[in-house]
Formats: sequence, structure tokens, C-alpha cells
Amino acid sequence: MRIPLSARLPARSFSTGAPRFTAKIPTPTCAPVPNRTVLALTGSETRSFLNGIISTAIPAHGGFYSAFLSPQGRVFYGVFFHPHPTEPNGFLVEYDSRQPLSTSSTPVPPLVNLLKRFILRAKVRVRSVGEEWDVWSAWGGKELVEPSWKWARSGAVEPIWADLESHAGKEGIADLRAPGMGRRILVRKGDPPQASSTHDVAPASSYVLHRILSGVPEGIDDIPPGDAFPMDSNLDMMGGVDFRKGCYVGQELTVRTYHTGVIRKRIMPVRLSGAPPLPALHAPINAVALLSPSSSTESPAPRRPRPRGTGKLLTTIEHDGGAVGLALMRLEHVEGVERGQLRMEIGSLEGQGPWGVECLKPTWWPALVDEEGGNQS
Repeated sequence: MRIPLSARLPARSFSTGAPRFTAKIPTPTCAPVPNRTVLALTGSETRSFLNGIISTAIPAHGGFYSAFLSPQGRVFYGVFFHPHPTEPNGFLVEYDSRQPLSTSSTPVPPLVNLLKRFILRAKVRVRSVGEEWDVWSAWGGKELVEPSWKWARSGAVEPIWADLESHAGKEGIADLRAPGMGRRILVRKGDPPQASSTHDVAPASSYVLHRILSGVPEGIDDIPPGDAFPMDSNLDMMGGVDFRKGCYVGQELTVRTYHTGVIRKRIMPVRLSGAPPLPALHAPINAVALLSPSSSTESPAPRRPRPRGTGKLLTTIEHDGGAVGLALMRLEHVEGVERGQLRMEIGSLEGQGPWGVECLKPTWWPALVDEEGGNQS
């Protein structure tokens, strides 16, 4: 599946310096989602149990995206909650099937073990049902509906979606992590989704490309468990954090960052230029200085970002004769690229490279309306 890119100048935002691209409305497409598994949470106290440990409020109806955080406010798991087909208070929880290998000092328990740690005497049952379900995504064919944005002085930003009721009554649940992400669908193992009768059926790689061009990180490669912070990983702009909710695990540091911190990094789409093979997962992205500081005393040069290791390459995929991917980028260096002071590259590794790195932004990417923060619809 090819999604042509056309660059134009960006608006003022928390990540200036990246050209925006417009993805033409793709043909309605559905594809399996790789590396996902499912567990079932049932019981009369499931909702109250979850409310104390996940990072979002639980809506009255339907499914939603959320996260489990560590007590230190780092991400353990980004998950989708699907309504249970037979238990009115239950959920099917969809998450990355790969065992996380955290490099942090905080051990990352398997999700089933993490939940059992909190159940105690609550009337909640948890069991793995990954062998019963497949995960699919369906998207395309419609104009993008975009949210308005609520900004904090820290640079955290929350989506405000209008008319959520219009997403109800369809197969699966709405994927609101970004405009155009479509719907998330659970089907019985081996069965195709209903959408396959009206959508082109594509391989899992088409879904990976779709979410990369949408700027959506997913799974342990993009959001390393126990290491990643929610806002660095865009969980705020994907609707995965509620800053006004009551107490939950990891809330204290997350809310403190929202009110008094500064968001210095974001995950962004990138275009890679260089000879194959693709750089390794989590390869460091370096900032290389292009200009020397001005010697003029009449018009001093703006503060230059330090040209040091600034980013980390995440998921990549070949596309249109080159490659695109996601990368964790330091925002001041992305801005340095726009000012013509820096370029970004992945250095030579074992005789390969270097690779040029160009940051991109989808056209819907949130933009500030003034320097003090505010809302933009």
C-alpha cells in the first residue's frame, strides 16, 4: 500500500522544524495487527478495580485506549479495552504479546501477573484468551475528522473529540489515538472481520505503515516498558492519559509533569535516506552542527541547540523506494533543523550508513495558537 507524501511548511507547534505531510485518503483497508494478544477481565467489580490502576477514566459504554504505568510514572503497557461479548462489566484487554525486556531498574511483570498483584479480594477474574482472538484494524475511505486540542504550559496536549456517539454501533471500537486510525476489531481466531467484505484485505505490514505515517507508537519497540514516559511517547495526545482523574498507579509524577514540567521529547514520524539495510532498532540519532556561531555583536545568533545524541530510532519499514519510521526526538533539535543549524543522522554502524533522518508531521498534528499555550481546534 502506497501513501504519497507531499511536504509543506509547518505551523507553530511543540515540534516545529518538521515538514508536514498529507496522506491521500487511502482505499478502505483492513489488516491484521501483529504482535498482539488478549486477556479477559470479568467480575462484578472489574470497573472499580481498573479505575484505580489505569491512566484514563472508564467510559460508560464502548471500548477505549489506556495504559498501565509504573509507580514511578513510566509506561508498562499501552492497551485497548474492548467490551466483553458476554459479561456486561467485563473487558477483553488487547496488548503486546512480546515479553518486555526493560533496561530500567524497575522490573516489568507480565500483564497477567501485574493485574493479579492488585486484585487481592476484589471480585475480578483474569485469564489469558489470546488463543481465542485475532486483532485487526480497519481504516480509510473517509475525510479525517480531527479533534480540538487542550494545551498545558508544560507542552502536554489532550484531544477533545466531538460526537463520540457516532463511533458507536459499528464493528470493533474507534481507534482515537490519531485522526484516520479507523477501528480496532477483535474477531474469533481464524475468522475474517466483517470489514473484509467492504475493505481491501492487506498484510500486517500495511497496518504498520499506516500507523507510522499517522505518528502512532505501539508496542514494546516504540514504548519500551519501564523506560518510556507517557508524554514522551505521545500518550497524552493519543488520549491515553486523563490528567483530571482521581488516584491511579503512576499518577503523581504524571500530573506533576503536566502542571510544572516541560515536555522535551516526542515520538515523530521520520523519513530515512541511505543505503540498505535499515538501521537497527533503537539506533541513536545524532544532531550534527551546520553553522558556526555568529561573531556579530549587532545581531547575536539565537541560542544553538547542543549537537549531541538526541534521539532513538523506533519501528521502521520500507516505503516508496526508501524507508519511514518512528523516532523519539528532542524537540529543541528538531527546531534547530528548521533554523538551518543542524541536520539529523544515524552514524555509520559496521560499515553501513550514515542514514539521513528527516522529521515529518501529519497535517493534523497539534499546533499551538500562542506562546502561552491555549486551545486550537
